[in-house]
Amino acid sequence: AGALFSQNEYLICIDGDALLAPEATAWMMGHFLNGPRVGAVTGNPRIRTRSTLLGKIQVGEFSAIIGLIKRAQRIYGRLFTVSGVVAGFRKSALQRVGYWSNDMITEDIDISWKLQLDHWDIRYEPNALCWILMPETYRGLWRQRLRWAQGGSEVLLRYFRKLGLWKSRRMWPVYLEYFISVFWSYMMMLTFVLWLLGYFVNLPDDLIIPSLLPSWGGVLLGMTCLLQFAISLAIDSRYEKGIARVYYWMIWYPLAYWIIAVFTTFFGLIKALLKKRNTRAIWTSPDRGIR
Repeated sequence: AGALFSQNEYLICIDGDALLAPEATAWMMGHFLNGPRVGAVTGNPRIRTRSTLLGKIQVGEFSAIIGLIKRAQRIYGRLFTVSGVVAGFRKSALQRVGYWSNDMITEDIDISWKLQLDHWDIRYEPNALCWILMPETYRGLWRQRLRWAQGGSEVLLRYFRKLGLWKSRRMWPVYLEYFISVFWSYMMMLTFVLWLLGYFVNLPDDLIIPSLLPSWGGVLLGMTCLLQFAISLAIDSRYEKGIARVYYWMIWYPLAYWIIAVFTTFFGLIKALLKKRNTRAIWTSPDRGIR
């Protein structure tokens, strides 16, 4: 409603509990003024709640999994999503695509795809810092990530037909990237189920999972993950001094977050498939680490 009533061409949107850095708006506006096809600019969210292990891990996650991936996605010119907690929009672009969809559980992912399928550009501005609150309990984290997973699946399902068009080809890498992550989660869930069934049912030798402990492939994947964190924290150290200290805690990221990602992606796709169409999306915000 605020976007409709605003008489300004450029809108800066943040969450109610977020703190925007003083110079963030200027950094974001530079993209709009220098790029007439820029429909949205996403900022650089920084974690405020760091009193627990989960909070410390999320500092590194937002640097590597969000910041570094957005930089990589910009190489092929499309982003999976703006960060809903801090983003700027060109109002005329929003008007062309019909503004936000009220039936999508993650409206930030949906508006990102709507804009880019309409051939608007989306930029990532790492200098536009915004300090945010994030869940520091497993219950809050589960609720948040389940909504994110459901929202991503809703986008995969809604825009599948449009992505078959040649004019949407620049979105193919983004779609493929997310589809592979969903496929990986389901394969990991299948591995877990087969391992569990092995204790109760005599399975064929090809289906037996003797252990869930990582082999050399898992060790290599973990080392790659830690290398990604090292690179991303080194890059982000120019925006936040002392951030490299959280690298000590990142060894726990695969254990704490990959497991959550597998289960939330599994159930998120199911929720997206079973959701009634054209019904208003409503959710309750999880805890944000401050009571």
